[in-house]
Amino acid sequence: MMTPRERLLTALNHRQPDRVPLDLGGNQTGIHKVAYEKLLKKLGLREKLVIMDLVQQLAKPSEAVLRRLRVDTRYVWAGGAKSFNGKVVKRKRGGRTWSDFTDEFGVTWSMPQDAPNYYDISHSPLAGLSLDRIRAYPFPKGDDPTRFEGLRERALQLKRETPYAVVSGISGVVYEICWYMRGLENLFMDMMEQPAALETLIDRTLEFWMGWFRLFLDEAGDVVDVIMIGDDLAGQTGPLFPPRIYRQIVKPRQKRLVQYIKSRTSAKIWYHTCGSVIEYIPDLLDNGIDILNPVQIAARGMDPARLKAQFGDKLSFWGGGIDSQHVLPTATPREVREHVRRNLQAFKPGGGYVFNNVHNIQADVPPENVLAMYDAAYEFGRY
Repeated sequence: MMTPRERLLTALNHRQPDRVPLDLGGNQTGIHKVAYEKLLKKLGLREKLVIMDLVQQLAKPSEAVLRRLRVDTRYVWAGGAKSFNGKVVKRKRGGRTWSDFTDEFGVTWSMPQDAPNYYDISHSPLAGLSLDRIRAYPFPKGDDPTRFEGLRERALQLKRETPYAVVSGISGVVYEICWYMRGLENLFMDMMEQPAALETLIDRTLEFWMGWFRLFLDEAGDVVDVIMIGDDLAGQTGPLFPPRIYRQIVKPRQKRLVQYIKSRTSAKIWYHTCGSVIEYIPDLLDNGIDILNPVQIAARGMDPARLKAQFGDKLSFWGGGIDSQHVLPTATPREVREHVRRNLQAFKPGGGYVFNNVHNIQADVPPENVLAMYDAAYEFGRY
């Protein structure tokens, strides 16, 4: 039997391990607090709920849960700058009570107390501003050393004291932060009418992440096994915006970041984008990524067998184990088991595959289906 770390690295080097590695617990491979509480009850576990992702309301899985599901990964995160106060405050609006917080970029996120499932953007600070005011807008410092206090110690503890693969939390969000700050509709209009606004913003976000990664890699570049970055580029049927805009403006900045990371670490680079992203896979490979997540198999052109045949020798797939929209929430455990079996049959030959749901396990997923998914992945993932 391989250790979990050996198993994951063998798979990511496109060799067959003893079984497919299993993952749970990241910002895009996590579990919603409601689903987690139901899972705890099903397992007869009493634990204090810890939220590890405020916006998505994801729970931090405990060691007991991770071991029951035979998960091979453990996550380590940097923090926020100590000078930043991201406190959640309660406010009354429109006859409802809201929880609000403002992030370091000035974006306000809100969640209604009568439907506390997620935070959504309620204020984009650059909406309506001129290009000159966008250029003058104060950005946070990515290379604030207080973000990384204790990071090396936490990462080394996982590396030295556990057998698990060490994976970073999500970072390197070069493009998406631009629309958080500008507003999605405004940024799409900028692409057509004043692309300089997008170029100005994306250069500032790239500057933030280049500084962030300089210190992150100083602290943990020799420890982590996988580094997660990502920007959503596609929807259900294809790219979210014209591919020429991606290739002219977004891709060069992404590539610069990926190449910088790879120049300083041997960790594999994990890239997250939802949707029908098959058109962009050659671009992402050219950028230097090693892994694609979440592999949205229900989106157009994202058939597991096609993806594996076309890109499986160059790209590892992390996710895609079950359709999270149409199967996992509503199917019977037996149907979940069969769905996992079929997808593993397509993805696992030759290595290059890590099992997970397509994105996070959402609030409406029954605990029986969570257990059926991971038990099937363990059973049918053996080589």
